[in-house]
Amino acid sequence: MYQLFCDSNCELWYTEAEKFGLHVIRMPYVLDGKEYYYDLGKETDFAHFYQRMREGAVPTTSAINEQNYIDYFEPVLKEGQDIFYVTFSHKLSATFESMDKAIAALKEKYPEREIRTFDTRSISLGAGFQVRMAAEKYAEGASMDELEEYLSEVCEHTHVYFIVDDLIYLKRGGRISAVTAAFGKLLGIKPLITVMPDGSLQSVGKIKGSKKVFTEFIRLMCEKEFDKEKRVEVLQADCPETGEAFVSALRETFGDLKIDYQIVGPVIASHCGPGTLGLIFYGNKRRNG
Repeated sequence: MYQLFCDSNCELWYTEAEKFGLHVIRMPYVLDGKEYYYDLGKETDFAHFYQRMREGAVPTTSAINEQNYIDYFEPVLKEGQDIFYVTFSHKLSATFESMDKAIAALKEKYPEREIRTFDTRSISLGAGFQVRMAAEKYAEGASMDELEEYLSEVCEHTHVYFIVDDLIYLKRGGRISAVTAAFGKLLGIKPLITVMPDGSLQSVGKIKGSKKVFTEFIRLMCEKEFDKEKRVEVLQADCPETGEAFVSALRETFGDLKIDYQIVGPVIASHCGPGTLGLIFYGNKRRNG
């Protein structure tokens, strides 16, 4: 027997995580000098978090340490069960160095147990999209080998795109230069960001004007041959009117889709900022560019 783990950077809503009985590793953020651990929205004060960001507060994030991972994993191993952990992109955090050390230490202590990880090479609901599908497969009784093979296929077809409202947050994270951020804001240019097949983030276009965002997102869904039978994920960072309008545009264009719509959590929002709109869907095989 094995237990299925994920982390809160997958942003799967807490009700879904509880429904599937997932073990959730909570990722930290600091706001106004106080440290929090994201709980997938269960008791998160989103209104306060985004208000403080709009007032100029600068939340920060950090990696959890080796002992944190041990504290999450060891109780399961003690019970005589193995672990399968579906992670967010290893390209986007140093936290996995601590994870690797923790796993190495635990394997020495519990040599008969297996700890397997799967890198979704994605972030936010791009990872959560895969976690949900993994949880469904797990509930059907899939073995660890079967689950890994299944996720390898799902990962290659998971497309993630997002538009940010203010480039300052990407500048702080070193994704763009200060000059680009200043001119982008002045000209009303919004960068189109995607998650690359290796799990890194890359700008793949620029959109001028909010009205063109929906059109570009829908064009990408058609170009990438999205699967209408699978879920579409829509995320908004404190811009519910925009998010709801986009959901309506999707239904008007494609009819009755399975759409999951929710707010961006504090850890991810610390890097993308208020006003971000995100889209995740299952399409053709991802390629560079």
